[in-house]
Amino acid sequence: MANLKSSKKDIKRSTKARVANTAAKSALKTYIKKTKKAAEAGDSKGTTEALTLAVKSLDKAAQKGIIHKNQAARRKSRLAKAAKVEAPAAAPKAEAKPKAKKAEKK
Repeated sequence: MANLKSSKKDIKRSTKARVANTAAKSALKTYIKKTKKAAEAGDSKGTTEALTLAVKSLDKAAQKGIIHKNQAARRKSRLAKAAKVEAPAAAPKAEAKPKAKKAEKK
């Protein structure tokens, strides 16, 4: 145990931060699981809502320094990709229109 008063305060402060960070990380995992579960079920509306919540919480966690900004970006990308892969199975894909050719300059 620390002897200095400031060291004891540091220990208390870091303990509080650790508990808060652990809770925030747990919430992130929950949002991600909900998004994946909705995507697997083929619920497009539920998937988009869950994805929105997950992205929002990932951004907040990165902003507060709970996770690194690159980790947040990587998780968002993978989550969006997973949601997109499951979405076409639920909804039919629209046909793409052919592009008009541009006239060449002489």
